[in-house]
Amino acid sequence: MEAPLIPASLVFRDGTPYSPRHDDIYHSAAGALAQARHVFLDGNDLPARWRGKHGFTVLETGFGMGINFLATWAAWLDDAHRPPTLEYVSIEKHPFRADDLRAAHAAIIDDAAIAPLADALIRAWPLLEGGVHRRTFVAGAVRLTLGYGDAADFLPRLADHGVAADAIYLDGFAPAKNPDMWTPAVFASLARMAKDDATFATFTSAGIVKRALIESGFEYRKLAGFGGKRAMLAGMRASSPRVITS
Repeated sequence: MEAPLIPASLVFRDGTPYSPRHDDIYHSAAGALAQARHVFLDGNDLPARWRGKHGFTVLETGFGMGINFLATWAAWLDDAHRPPTLEYVSIEKHPFRADDLRAAHAAIIDDAAIAPLADALIRAWPLLEGGVHRRTFVAGAVRLTLGYGDAADFLPRLADHGVAADAIYLDGFAPAKNPDMWTPAVFASLARMAKDDATFATFTSAGIVKRALIESGFEYRKLAGFGGKRAMLAGMRASSPRVITS
């Protein structure tokens, strides 16, 4: 039996969604969608990397309000050369209630192309019960798998079930605020699920994350961060890990 879920609380700090549990914001005050596009889409070289593939799988640590999912779905819809299917797999230990998620989206989504996708996500939002919840959109072409629970528990299970990621979004709260999302065990599971040409991106450039990436067989490079952050990390699976300094 899955452990009882403790839902996230919808709190705003200076107009930005904020987690009292982790004492951290869900996204930069400079904009949730803009951050998703800069860090996770651009950081993984999307949509270019999915073109020509028969399908594409994104693996995410920390679903939050689903902004990265919505931005990825919108980019897939907007790309005439998209793959036939988009698989999106994400973990969330403290999901929002549907009404709170709707209120959060109303406050932060100002993109007319994203709004109907957010509505579709709310309509399909799972009950707050621990376990794996699967939802499909666009006649089954977009497939969302949500694991409600602890990443340390769910990621090995996903690996055992053959999840193979083309792109990884590392989007837990900051390592200093939510260290359980950035452990060596979590990175080891991510490495098991990363395809040989898999890429990753994350908003943080913390030293603990750099070390975990290298030890798990990834190489990284530092890029300009978003919303006042000096740096972020992006990179790929590597047979001989090394740091890209340029």
